[in-house]
Amino acid sequence: MTIDAQSQIGLPADASCARYGTPARLLHWAVAVLVLATWPLGLMIGYAKKDVVSTFYLLHESLGFLVLWLMLIRVGNKLTSKSPPLDGSAIERFAASAVHGLLYAVLIIMPVSGFLATNAHGFPLNWFGLVEVWSPIGKSPDIAWTLSAIHEWSAWTLLCLFVLHIGAVLFHHTIKRDKTLYRIL
Repeated sequence: MTIDAQSQIGLPADASCARYGTPARLLHWAVAVLVLATWPLGLMIGYAKKDVVSTFYLLHESLGFLVLWLMLIRVGNKLTSKSPPLDGSAIERFAASAVHGLLYAVLIIMPVSGFLATNAHGFPLNWFGLVEVWSPIGKSPDIAWTLSAIHEWSAWTLLCLFVLHIGAVLFHHTIKRDKTLYRIL
């Protein structure tokens, strides 16, 4: 990327480095924004007034279903696109690979378990109030609470992974002062 192109998108002149492709970067940030909206919505459902709980559920479930599809596209993109090489020590490269792999897994497990849990509780997904999504399991009270527990545990796992991910970003950007952050910008 030329220095002119970097400055046009707000990167400093010394930020030249191998970057992820445009689809990977767009998908990364789209999922990040959706998760930062969806996760708090899910947490707040238990505290919302009864007259808005159904709206919270609708938004949480619809955004979560969108996260699932974007993550499936991300997996496809990751399998078909070349990623820039990882920098750092062997332990840093291992940690980065492990956290990224776990983020991908949890960002698929969480919306799948949430979707199946709401179906098992007897509430099919009506995506943004526009389209009713086919229920693969229907009302299944025997497994509803197990699926709900998986969804909740994956949400807390996601929070821990998010903290690790942001901690690594801050470490690389402020302490090591390397160009890791610029790979995804």
